[in-house]
Amino acid sequence: MLSREQIMGIIPHRPPMLLVDEVELIEDGAIGTLHLTGDEFFFQGHFPGNPIMPAVFQLEALAQVGAVALLSIPEFQGKTAVYTGIDKAKFRTMVKPGDTLRMEIRFVKRRGPMAVAEGVVLVGDKKAAEAEIKCAVVMD
Repeated sequence: MLSREQIMGIIPHRPPMLLVDEVELIEDGAIGTLHLTGDEFFFQGHFPGNPIMPAVFQLEALAQVGAVALLSIPEFQGKTAVYTGIDKAKFRTMVKPGDTLRMEIRFVKRRGPMAVAEGVVLVGDKKAAEAEIKCAVVMD
């Protein structure tokens, strides 16, 4: 299990944009967690009195888990992964302060520095979001 500090050694994201607390590398992907306290910057204005995590940040958290997996491959270590596309995104339930996100992502295609992954964001046993994420590894 990779800690937050180890994750920051793999991907360039830093608070407040680091949206993953732990990552477990698995064959062809990774599983990550994010514990939401309610103090995250996006809850301040989305929405006062009824805070929910913006859907785009759910996808960003999912993509960060995928980036940790991709950039853990020896040939990509020390590089950066960027989005090239998002398809089939669906949002199923609201994510609120106090929730713990479980993000599961698996690569379904990889050629050179390009990858396509399918991922899901879960809160407990409920699916919060899912998407197909396309990305590329680039030099810094």
